[in-house]
Amino acid sequence: MGMNFSPEIGLAASLIGGYVLGSIPSGVITTRLSGVGDIRSVGSGNIGATNVLRTGRRDLAAITLLGDGGKGAFAALLAGSLFSPSMAFVAGASAFIGHLFPIWLGFRGGKGVATFLGILFAVAWPIAIAACLTWLAIAAVFRFSSLAALVAAALTPVFFLVLHPDQWWEAGILAGMSAMIFLRHHENIGRLLKGAEPRIGAKKNAPPS
Repeated sequence: MGMNFSPEIGLAASLIGGYVLGSIPSGVITTRLSGVGDIRSVGSGNIGATNVLRTGRRDLAAITLLGDGGKGAFAALLAGSLFSPSMAFVAGASAFIGHLFPIWLGFRGGKGVATFLGILFAVAWPIAIAACLTWLAIAAVFRFSSLAALVAAALTPVFFLVLHPDQWWEAGILAGMSAMIFLRHHENIGRLLKGAEPRIGAKKNAPPS
């Protein structure tokens, strides 16, 4: 049950608070505090866990993954508990936008997959499980991490509507985030179409994803 706040306050707090939380650059903070340096000067320059892994530090990549997912989950859970379940989706989406366009980094952020997944676990954990299983299945068959993420993101609103057929507004928010993930993966999509995308576990010098 949400607390007794006006809808206007709930919406404003969810939008602003979600964005601020989402803007926290987990990868940048983690690598700097560990002495690795600025992750934006490594590999693809992306601030997400995949690029952090290119430093050779799996522990830092795991921390970044948890941080990026956790901030999305926390924003959604906090708004849901303070205001309403609908505001959980609003705050989650705002945190997602904050991760993609963080004010602290000149609006140049990550690709949003981990944050998206964290939000899913907060607002509809069965859907998050379905998305994870989809990722694993596609990755196992085709050996492309980016393709697995794109398919999982695309199917998430469908999974949601199967379990919640009357919640089109919430499904629309998930669809919007899914569309943004596709936009942020435009380079990966181009490489997939050209057959140049590196496969999972590849040992060659492939273009960064």
